[in-house]
Amino acid sequence: MHRRNKFPILAFFLIIAVVAVAQTAPPPAQQPQPASGPPASQTPSDDEASNNAPPQQPGDTVRVPNQPQGEVEQRDSGVFVFKKEVEEVVLHATVIDQKQRLVTSLQRGDFQVYEDGQLQTVTSFRREDIPVALGIVIDNSGSMRDKRPRVNQAAINLVRASNPQDQVFVVNFNDEPFLDQDFTSNVAVLREALERIESRGGTALYDAVVAAADHLAKGGTLEKKVLLVVTDGEDNASRESLEQAVRRLQHENGPTVYTIGIMGDDREARRGRRALAALAAQTGGVAFLPRDLNEVDAISLAVARDIRNQYTIGYKPTNPQTRGGYRSVRVEAQAPGYGKLQVRTRSGYYAGQKRASR
Repeated sequence: MHRRNKFPILAFFLIIAVVAVAQTAPPPAQQPQPASGPPASQTPSDDEASNNAPPQQPGDTVRVPNQPQGEVEQRDSGVFVFKKEVEEVVLHATVIDQKQRLVTSLQRGDFQVYEDGQLQTVTSFRREDIPVALGIVIDNSGSMRDKRPRVNQAAINLVRASNPQDQVFVVNFNDEPFLDQDFTSNVAVLREALERIESRGGTALYDAVVAAADHLAKGGTLEKKVLLVVTDGEDNASRESLEQAVRRLQHENGPTVYTIGIMGDDREARRGRRALAALAAQTGGVAFLPRDLNEVDAISLAVARDIRNQYTIGYKPTNPQTRGGYRSVRVEAQAPGYGKLQVRTRSGYYAGQKRASR
């Protein structure tokens, strides 16, 4: 994925200024040598190293000697908490009732998680609004020229309706994807990136999705990850296939994908709608296919509500992840007072692939 070079001249002069300052700076003063001490070849003991180390600041994460597969985190209160590393699979799940209304008051015991058909033990559970790493991926091909103003405003409204701590980046794509804004929560900066419209060329949808998913995995510091993909046509320019794109999204801790297809009803449009449905369904998201461009803004607000009202469910697989392979996942929910509940989450994942954000 390409990054647009927005300030090449400014960067050039900045480099020149830094070099000039470095050349004119006085040499560093010599530090006084200690009068006595251990020989240079002597290695200090653990106790000595601990005594000589700089003081830890609140929030620092430190490794503790002789503690295998774990770390100690110093909280703001000054308390050290040992965190054991476990092979936990984390699912983000949306629950709706028979009238398609969000259900947000379920408890841990109301859920059953199955991996490859085997019931798993839930090891962690949260039902709170947590910030997400969000990629907005928008078609910038020639056919989108007249649609972009409405789509851009809908994307901005999505950001405004989301958790204020979300970290958002923008990818515009035509024949190839461009990262026009890296992770930020600044709405004005995001708007500027969305308005970088050069509507021309074809639709490399799958390449853009794969590039955005890779950027989330490598640069997203938040565990929960989401992609919003907006297009008006079938992919006609990608090197990646639909199958390869879905495979990439199914990495462990991969993103939930929401898609919006502003399409007609011809053969190509029908293929495009099926592709958007596959990208969303396999990751626990939703494919929206509005009949009218005017519906896009309401859809973006629905996506924001969906993201902010999910359950986070973790489990440690009974089949060790070191064995690798694809694992199918199914989550069910039952609770008194509710009828049939539908749980939407990812359909599976490829085990043994480390989370890049950890």
